[in-house]
Amino acid sequence: MSDLTRDQIRHLSQLAHLNLTDEELDRVSDELDQIVDSVARVQEAASEDIEATSHPIALTNVFRADVVRGVLSQEEALSGAPEAETGRFKVPAILDEDDR
Repeated sequence: MSDLTRDQIRHLSQLAHLNLTDEELDRVSDELDQIVDSVARVQEAASEDIEATSHPIALTNVFRADVVRGVLSQEEALSGAPEAETGRFKVPAILDEDDR
């Protein structure tokens, strides 16, 4: 059970610009009790031998090392191209001469 009184909850709701009815105050009071109790239970479980963390499971980097391997030469890469010119892929122009 939390130590929050009905007046404190009403005051907090007014600070938050919330107009709560008596029924809503009762419901919020019950919900705040559950939240405060849950936080207390977590604080009981936490001890100095448990390191604080932002994630329950240790995260590891799943990326592979950036190592260059199996690279095609320029001639090998261009060998399958429909057209090549001066060591580059030749592609159809997509802009008119005036648009450049």
